[in-house]
Amino acid sequence: MLQDVFTLYPGALVGVICILGLLVGSFLNVAIYRLPKMLEREWKQSCCEILEQEAPKETEAFNLVVPASTCPSCEHKIRAWENIPVISYVFLRGRCSQCSSPISVRYPIIEAVTALLSAVLAMKFGFTWQLAAALLFTWSLITLTMIDIDTQLLPDNITLPLLWLGLIVNSQSLFSDLPNALWGAVFGYLSLWSVYWVFKLLTGKEGMGYGDFKLLGALGAWMGWQALPLTILLSSVVGAVIGIAGIIIMGRDKNVPMPFGPYLAIAGWIYFMWGDSIVASYLSLM
Repeated sequence: MLQDVFTLYPGALVGVICILGLLVGSFLNVAIYRLPKMLEREWKQSCCEILEQEAPKETEAFNLVVPASTCPSCEHKIRAWENIPVISYVFLRGRCSQCSSPISVRYPIIEAVTALLSAVLAMKFGFTWQLAAALLFTWSLITLTMIDIDTQLLPDNITLPLLWLGLIVNSQSLFSDLPNALWGAVFGYLSLWSVYWVFKLLTGKEGMGYGDFKLLGALGAWMGWQALPLTILLSSVVGAVIGIAGIIIMGRDKNVPMPFGPYLAIAGWIYFMWGDSIVASYLSLM
């Protein structure tokens, strides 16, 4: 059986999952670009209905499947051999085969990161249901991270299903028991919700968006309420490191708002993988 093969040869499982991660990473690139535009179309449609105005007619379908991917400069339709994760980018030297316009390096980076993180999960969990759930969890966090960086939005289309999926998988105690997961979702949401309103009442400004509440609620649903304090602490550390590096290395304006979702996602994944070890190491030092 397949399970026996992967048990005897764990390297084969890592290799298969790594290739799967490359393919999924290619799809995530599409989702990261298209999902915000799909939501924008829906919002415009809803606004027109509320205002009783005629909605703009869309000339063609636009979703995660159609239309086919094209070069943004010359609209050259990307052929199958030009869409092989990472390999096509290297073969084409990072340029469109038709007009030689540069292709953003973020595409192969996302594909490679997705493959790498997927392989790490395979090494940790093996051929189990935990691996299947952890892959969905990780791929969702990658998508949310990049969308938040691009648009400062954390779409409900991902955060809410991620929260419910966390409760569902933990109904079988895959990563936490159901009561801890339930309270993790509740406390995760309410903790940042409380910070948001205290900050707004004191300053009159909004320090974060509602998507951050839902994302932390989802992390709590996957890992239990015990993970929340360290996840919030880690997100602050990650944010400080990335923020300072951005100012020093890239000359980023410190007054430009920075999305908090990516820091939560990174911190949540770190805890998901090594949270128990981090806590144990801290307690041993104390």
